[in-house]
Amino acid sequence: MSGRVFVVGSMSADVTTFSQRLPAPGETIHGDRLSLVLGGKGANQAIAAARAGAATALIGCVGDDLFRDLVLDGLRAADVIVDGVRTVPGPTGVAHIRVDRHTGQNDIVIVAGANGALSGQDAERQLRAMGAGSGDVLLLQLEVPVTTSVHAARVAAGLGMIVVLDPAPATELPDELWPALTAVTPNESEAALLTGIPAGQPDAAKRAVRWFADRGVDHPIVTLAERGLVGVWDHQLRTLPAIPAEAVDTTAAGDAFAGALGAALASGDSWADAVLRGSAAGAYAVTVEGASPSLPTAAQVDQVLAGATRA
Repeated sequence: MSGRVFVVGSMSADVTTFSQRLPAPGETIHGDRLSLVLGGKGANQAIAAARAGAATALIGCVGDDLFRDLVLDGLRAADVIVDGVRTVPGPTGVAHIRVDRHTGQNDIVIVAGANGALSGQDAERQLRAMGAGSGDVLLLQLEVPVTTSVHAARVAAGLGMIVVLDPAPATELPDELWPALTAVTPNESEAALLTGIPAGQPDAAKRAVRWFADRGVDHPIVTLAERGLVGVWDHQLRTLPAIPAEAVDTTAAGDAFAGALGAALASGDSWADAVLRGSAAGAYAVTVEGASPSLPTAAQVDQVLAGATRA
């Protein structure tokens, strides 16, 4: 029997501008297009897991403003269970994303809004009320208060869940968190901030993986964009090459990876297969503009893997 995916995290209205390049400080340029869609790392990961075929519930907070329905309607349309989403006074979270259409790179400014109201006790109450336990997966990020993510991780570990942290946006984390995590999935800049091992040094990613493992994380994984990833599974330090993809927007690639990874683990896949599916989901996501629109279905991940095999 497949487990479920629970996500404790953020929801936002994503206001995204696309331009031929990003402006320099103090510069004003003309953009090509504007989009307004559901976003936030928590919502993105929940949608990614649901599209990958997992029964998925999101735990978090929205405001009582005009963006509330945009967020909730978008989640329901993606078959994400929103019983654990609470409405609080004030604004819903907002992310302002700027995308360079030439390179696909982006920068993001986040206004937390209601996401800052989510407490660890809220998360624990909802996890217990929905019967989360062994065989289920918890996905965490850092767009809600760090104390909330730490508390949720420790509660989930006590319930026997698989606990996966995408430590973005990266910030200093307490030592008590690491043993509660089954996996941590930073990119190389996040790994550098967390471990103090500068990115770009020889074997920096492998050294970072060992740093997390030494602190009690069973499956640390450092993602390296077009260079693939380095991690621990099957009790060994392993590397996985990237699946080639023509990037147009990298905004939600990490969320696609996390959601597909979580869904695969919930279905009982091996870590090797789950990491591969996560990598394929990330490769698909960079080829589509926007955050939630770029999150692939299970069938689209299958197509990416089939194409990589043929190549």
